[in-house]
Amino acid sequence: MVKGSFKTELLGVPPRGALKLWQEAYYRIRERILRGDFPLGSPLNRRKLAEELRMSLLPISEALRRLELDGLVEAEERAGTRVKIPTAQEIEDHITVRAALECESARLFCQRATDAEREDILARAEQLDSLRAHSGDLSLDKQVSYAVHSYHLNFHSRIAEGARCQGLLRLIEQNQVLTLNWLYDTASESKSLPANFHADLARAVTGNDSDEAARAMRSHVWHGWERLAREFKAKYWNDDFTSEQAGTAEPARRWRTTAGQRDRET
Repeated sequence: MVKGSFKTELLGVPPRGALKLWQEAYYRIRERILRGDFPLGSPLNRRKLAEELRMSLLPISEALRRLELDGLVEAEERAGTRVKIPTAQEIEDHITVRAALECESARLFCQRATDAEREDILARAEQLDSLRAHSGDLSLDKQVSYAVHSYHLNFHSRIAEGARCQGLLRLIEQNQVLTLNWLYDTASESKSLPANFHADLARAVTGNDSDEAARAMRSHVWHGWERLAREFKAKYWNDDFTSEQAGTAEPARRWRTTAGQRDRET
């Protein structure tokens, strides 16, 4: 089992003292979602969250509103607020947007990154592949899973930063493409990746061919998406509803969830 001797902080999270109350609630709830404490489909009861976080309902409500805008939670009439279960089409749409943004990020990194940034990416890729290979079943240890996924998010964020395009970096952050990838990966309980999966990508983005860097990133981002869609359909969606129907179907009927997860928010 891999020891947690590497940094697990998420990029872009301000120091706690600099946060407004709703922001603190936002990051604390988001962390619990990403850790798997609140699996997909889990109800998010405002009153219970307020009690647990020792806050009033107002910052909790604002935090949940922001998380809904991010695509991490959804609120529906008669079903309350819960961690969002994406449809197969939403997963495909997410990967399409992620590929568009990260492929350009890889192309620009190849052109603009410093020697130090290239060495850093190569080292991070080797470490990430080692972590994935030696962490065992991530679904069995939430702490290790959180650490590995944090490291993975930071790896891709470093590539975006090395692209030297603030507009592109802002779009990657605003569209939550890396955070949602983390959530879907955790929810599907993905267990394995090809050997040298990130090292191969790192060699491409640190090379001399920016078009090859973009192609490598596209292949990397789209890897396993059909399997992911099948797993989500089997695990989360009732067979009675297609992706198109799921958007309007009664949540309690369309989600393949337990009775406990279907409890309404009060």
